[in-house]
Amino acid sequence: MDRGGGGRSFFPCSSSQQRLTYEMLSNLALVLIDGTVFEIVQGLLEIQHLTEKNLYNQRLKLHSEHRALKQELLRKHKESLQGCKSHNLAVLRAAQQRELEALEQRVKHEQKMMDEKIVLELDQKVIDQQNTLEKAGVPGFYITTNPKELTLQMNLLDLILKMQQRSAQSGNR
Repeated sequence: MDRGGGGRSFFPCSSSQQRLTYEMLSNLALVLIDGTVFEIVQGLLEIQHLTEKNLYNQRLKLHSEHRALKQELLRKHKESLQGCKSHNLAVLRAAQQRELEALEQRVKHEQKMMDEKIVLELDQKVIDQQNTLEKAGVPGFYITTNPKELTLQMNLLDLILKMQQRSAQSGNR
């Protein structure tokens, strides 16, 4: 499979970037002829959007749970302060401060874990998409984490989506 190596460059790129060759574009045109790749890309896009929406909602839910925990803790602290004798006030405030700091540390840790989970899940989606497009015979697609190769793949996807839109527009005329 051509990974964008030799050949003439279609789009201007810096010499360090991978080049989109005429051969790659020609091979891409061939796999796009029957429309199957358009359907695959559309399906992958829908899956990606659903995944992103789900992950966003999970993060919102966690944020909401954290906000509720903090509000409940502050309510409990306020009640405790109202019933506290003045000679115990300093001890109670210090204990409440430690409790609040512990909650904030827990929240920070849980948010970090959620963000790491989101990144891993999105990385897995990219791998799944690369694998699916490679198996469908789309040139330029294979599993990689190389940023330059990922940029090329994103540009190829953008090109495929634009071609799909043009194809749909010309079909409606």
